[in-house]
Amino acid sequence: MKAHYTPYRLVFYKPAQTSREILTSKETFILTLQHEGKKGVGECALFRGLSAEDPVQYKKKLDWLCENISLDPSVISDELRSYPSLWTGYEQAIRNMKYGQDLYFPSAFTETKDSIKINGLIWMGEPDFMKNQIQEKIAENYTCIKLKIGAFWDKERDLLRHIRRKYSVEQLEIRVDANGAFGIEEAPKILEELARLNIHSIEQPIKPKREYEMKKLCKNSPLPIALDEELIGRFYPKEKKAVLEYIRPQYIILKPSLIGGFSGCNEWIALAEKMNIGWWITSALESNIGLNALSQYTYTKKNTLPQGLGTGALFSNNFRTPLLLKNDRLWYTR
Repeated sequence: MKAHYTPYRLVFYKPAQTSREILTSKETFILTLQHEGKKGVGECALFRGLSAEDPVQYKKKLDWLCENISLDPSVISDELRSYPSLWTGYEQAIRNMKYGQDLYFPSAFTETKDSIKINGLIWMGEPDFMKNQIQEKIAENYTCIKLKIGAFWDKERDLLRHIRRKYSVEQLEIRVDANGAFGIEEAPKILEELARLNIHSIEQPIKPKREYEMKKLCKNSPLPIALDEELIGRFYPKEKKAVLEYIRPQYIILKPSLIGGFSGCNEWIALAEKMNIGWWITSALESNIGLNALSQYTYTKKNTLPQGLGTGALFSNNFRTPLLLKNDRLWYTR
């Protein structure tokens, strides 16, 4: 088997603001495998500033993967355990080489017989910018939206009040994602305010690796808390089990390229379901290559909650995609 990779920089149509930073571009690496006349493509979607991967050693590990691509998958898995986006790209490429074309996880979804319900993502910005995004999603018949919050909380709270006055809980489910933006002292008050607005859940209200404080929040919160960044950097099953047993969140958010690929995601799901912890899957700014594979994987998990997927429409130079968004349903097209 032979392997090579191509660096690629995705460019945003508009700068994308989170509570951590403003993004104008996103680097990624396209991994290509060839064996006995077959070809497989996967995406190693490094997320600098968020992933636990060592950015200095990243390309060396990618070179190692290409040089040792014929080793047993268990050996490669052990070597890449702390490089989840590399392992994800390898998993994708191996599956694509097996199934061909744009296929990774064949199912009723890839046979165009079924679709995936998704949430509408509202990016941070000034109130009018966020209102316009929300109005667009409502016009497209979304019943679940997710707002990034934590940069301008007073304005964001007013916006949430405005939305809830116009749309009841029955009409619109609202999720929020703080990306760890709130301080430990202010978080309980903010959770109370969100609960009064009938918000579905909040992702990562405080920074990760503050397990004691997060445990207290999850125990006493008037609305469900979802762990997101808290999962990053926990590479072994014992670590995963320990953090869920200790914190006991209501939900976890799964991003394979940050938490161990599809196999690592399966480990998180198995643990969560044993503990009656809910979950859903979210993309992490992959290109259309990784997003296609992620969407196919997501469908196979049969989770009925709205998922955090899309069609890669954020980028001006994305790759061709078989994914098509019709209102709030993601479809695969041949």
